[in-house]
Amino acid sequence: MGTEGIQDPGARPVFVIGHKNPDTDSVCAALAYAALKRRLTGGNYIAARCGHLNEETQFVLHRFGVEPPLYIKDVRTQVRDMEIRSLFGDSEELSLKKAGEAMRRAGVVTLCITEEGKLKGLITTGDIVEAYMNVEDERVLSEARTPYRNVTETLDGEMVVGAIDDRLEAGKVVIAAGNPEMMEETVGPGDLVILGNRYDTQLCAIEMEAGCLVVCEGARVSASIIKRAEEHGCHVISTPHDTFTVARLINQSLPVRAIMKREELVSFRMDDFIEDIEPTMTQMRHRYFPVLDKGDNFVGMISRRNFLGARKKQLILVDHNEKSQAVQGMEDAEILEIIDHHRLGTVTTLSPVFFRNQPLGSSSTIIYQMYQENGIAIDPQTAGILLAAILSDTLLYRSPTCTAVDRAAGEDLAGIAGIDAEQFAREMFRAGSHMAEKTADEIFRQDFKRFSIGENTIGIGQINGMDAAELKDIRGKILPELGKTRSANGLSMLFFLLTDIIGESSEVLFDGKDAAWTVEHAFSCPIGEDGQSALLPGVVSRKKQFLPAIVEVMQN
Repeated sequence: MGTEGIQDPGARPVFVIGHKNPDTDSVCAALAYAALKRRLTGGNYIAARCGHLNEETQFVLHRFGVEPPLYIKDVRTQVRDMEIRSLFGDSEELSLKKAGEAMRRAGVVTLCITEEGKLKGLITTGDIVEAYMNVEDERVLSEARTPYRNVTETLDGEMVVGAIDDRLEAGKVVIAAGNPEMMEETVGPGDLVILGNRYDTQLCAIEMEAGCLVVCEGARVSASIIKRAEEHGCHVISTPHDTFTVARLINQSLPVRAIMKREELVSFRMDDFIEDIEPTMTQMRHRYFPVLDKGDNFVGMISRRNFLGARKKQLILVDHNEKSQAVQGMEDAEILEIIDHHRLGTVTTLSPVFFRNQPLGSSSTIIYQMYQENGIAIDPQTAGILLAAILSDTLLYRSPTCTAVDRAAGEDLAGIAGIDAEQFAREMFRAGSHMAEKTADEIFRQDFKRFSIGENTIGIGQINGMDAAELKDIRGKILPELGKTRSANGLSMLFFLLTDIIGESSEVLFDGKDAAWTVEHAFSCPIGEDGQSALLPGVVSRKKQFLPAIVEVMQN
C-alpha cells in the first residue's frame, strides 16, 4: 500500500486491530493506519483482525489488490513475548566438558541438544555432576563409542597417530603406572592407556594391542613409536597435562548422548499462552524449558524468571472502544491508541493513551484526516480502501451518521483512486449481499456487535441490501433462529436490522424479555403480528439511530 517507509522487521510489533466480526471500515482503517504509522515512525506496525472477513470486505481487498490483515484470535501474552535464550548444543556428540563450559558461560543450568534444528534431548549441570559421581565403569568411554575428537579436545591435546573422527570401540581406561611386566597383566586389546614418556612403556602398550595411547606432559613421541602405532592401528594423543589431570578429565570427553534425557521432555510452543504454561513450569523441577515453533524446530529456552520480563502485546484499537467488541485477551494487552467514531464504551487502560474520537460516519474518515494532517500523500490503493470503508459505513452517504466531512473525504479519495464512487458502491453492496447460500449463523456473524447497557448485554446485527426480495429471504432464515442465537451468546436481548439501502428503511427482528416493549417505546412503532419484528422507516444506522434509542429506553 504505497511507500511503507524504513521499517525494522525485528522491532517489537504493534498490532492495529478492529473489532470482532470485522466490517469493511474496521479492516480498511486498520490497514491504512498501520501503513501511516510505519511511514511516520518506521516502527513495526501490523494491521490485524480478530474475525473472518465478510464478502463485502473481501470484494474491496481483492478489487484493490490488498492482502488481508493478520488474523489474531487472542492477544494474551504468549511464550513468544518472553525473553528466549537461544543457547543449544548442535550435536549429541558434544562432550560433557564442552556442554558444561557452554552452560557456565551462559549462566544457565540446562542445555538443549539439537540435530538439524530438531530437539533431541536436554542435559543439566546436575546430570553432569551425577555422571561424574556415579561413573565407576572403566569401559564407559568405549561403551558410549566416544569420538577421539572429544578425547583430544577435552585433554587440550593433539592427535599424533590415527583419524580424529574414529571412535573408541572397545576396551577400558588404564593408567600405566607400573613397569612393562605389570602392564602385561592390566592392558588389553582396545584399551586407552594413559602414560608418560618412557619408551618401553609406550612400546609395551602397543604390543598389548592398546587402542589408544595418551602421552602426558607434552612428551615427545619418537618416530619408531609412531611407526609401530601405525602398524598396529593404535591411536596416539599427546597432551600437555600430567597423568593426574588427564585421569580427572578423561570422562568429561563422554558424549552428552550417553546421559542426556530423551524421553518425556517438557517443551512449550511459541504460541502457548504463559498463563497456561505457568502451572506446568511451577510443578517441574527443571529451571529451563525448551521452546519449539510450529514445525517442531528448536527456538530456545525459557525459565520461570522470564515471566517477570514477559512483554504484553501492544495494540492500537480502531473503529471500537467497547470491551465486548474487542479481541479476546485485550485486557491483558497494552493499549497505545484508540481511533474511533462510536459512543464511549467500556475499554479501560492502565495509563493514558492517545484517544481520538470524532462524530463522523466512518473511522476511515479520521484516518484520511490524519494523512492530511501529517502531510503524507495517499496512494491510489490506500485511497481505494479508505473510500470503500466510508461508502460502506455511510451507505453511500445516505446514513444519518454521514457528515459533510465524510462526503468531502470520499470525493477526494475517489479522485485519487480514479473511480466512480456511486458505481463502485453498488458493486460493493451487491457483493456483500449474497446471502442465499449462507446459514443463519453465518448471516448473524456477518456484522454483529455486543453492547453492555447497565447490567444487560445486548447484541445488534445488521445486513444492508439493495434487493428487497433477498432481504425477505434472509428474514425467513434468521427469524426462527433468534432465540437460539440469543441464548448461545448469553444475551439479554437480540436485535437484527435488515436495512434496505435504496428504500432507506429497516426491519428489525428481535428476541428476549422486554425486547418488543423496548422497540415499541424506542421508535413509537407497532409490533408485527409475529411479535418479533417491526418496520422502522428512515432508520438505517445502527450507531446513530437504532442504538441510542434502545439505550435511552433501557436506561429510563
